[in-house]
Amino acid sequence: MDAAQPPARGRVVLADDDVLLREGLASLCERLGYEVAGQAGDANALLELVAEHVPDLVIVDIRMPPTHSTEGLKAARGIRERYPDLGILVLSAFVEVEDALELLASGRRIGYLLKSRVTVVDEFIEALDRIRKGGSVVDPSLVRELVSAQRRDDPLSFLSTREREVLELMAEGRSNAGIGRRLWVTEGTVEKHVRSILGKLRLPEAADDHRRVLAVLTYLESR
Repeated sequence: MDAAQPPARGRVVLADDDVLLREGLASLCERLGYEVAGQAGDANALLELVAEHVPDLVIVDIRMPPTHSTEGLKAARGIRERYPDLGILVLSAFVEVEDALELLASGRRIGYLLKSRVTVVDEFIEALDRIRKGGSVVDPSLVRELVSAQRRDDPLSFLSTREREVLELMAEGRSNAGIGRRLWVTEGTVEKHVRSILGKLRLPEAADDHRRVLAVLTYLESR
């Protein structure tokens, strides 16, 4: 190899039905020092190429022919089961949380990136290197979506830090007076926090004691 060329980083197989994107990826990988062992336009061809060449890394689109649903993901799952040490980078045009989580749960040397991230060459290079070295890559957009989903699912996310403290002490069975002594605030201040908690949790109007029980149950269920 010419001394001016980057060192060989391994063999890669590419799979995407978008020929222009696939050729662009192939060209980039070759410039980075990867040997492109083969290219595929559908999941079946990908599996055949992997069996033939057993590359170090596979880059595959989630949605591929014939149905353009999750053929690429299914192929990636099959490759991981048969070749557990092979690196896999899955590309997607959109953030698909369930598909990404299923893939990332399969272990090391795995990655999920949005296709738009490929245009940021430095980030794409970093992703390939991290997977090659045994790490995992998660697209920042997926992280934001997961955090947002967690907030939407967490009924306590709307509570302030002080309100969470009050609710935690309520769960311990303390009265408003007891909570006030623990937090060094007046009983009246605790009552205001309790009313705010009950309102933010959108608990149905009923006897205050009953609503307190419902608030505590909500707290316990969210832990």
